[in-house]
Amino acid sequence: MPHLAIEYSANLEGPADIGALCERLLKTVLDTGLFEVGAVRVRAFRADHYAIADMLPENAFVDLNFRIGKGRTEDEKKRTGEAIFAAAIDVLGPLFETPHFALSLEVREIDAELSWKKNAIHPRLRGK
Repeated sequence: MPHLAIEYSANLEGPADIGALCERLLKTVLDTGLFEVGAVRVRAFRADHYAIADMLPENAFVDLNFRIGKGRTEDEKKRTGEAIFAAAIDVLGPLFETPHFALSLEVREIDAELSWKKNAIHPRLRGK
């Protein structure tokens, strides 16, 4: 149940390759070895309406929200967050050359009793 949602300001459509960011973050999550391939989702949502800081039109943001099920140690969660954040910085690096970009990440643990899932991808990837 690792789901990584990327929310980004619409003014990043040209300066940032959001598709490449999605692919790199998927690889990063899988490279941790902590999550089953068929469970990982990375998706991006463009924010067409936003207000950032001092309202300069060139201000931009990417907010990463990584939701995971219980079962990982604090160290594993921290290492995963650090890996995701470093990968995002690597992909989005040129945006930090301006004084108008903000990147954030939060890792959230999901309460299993309040989460419902049905996944037809798992059996295919598990070879069943």
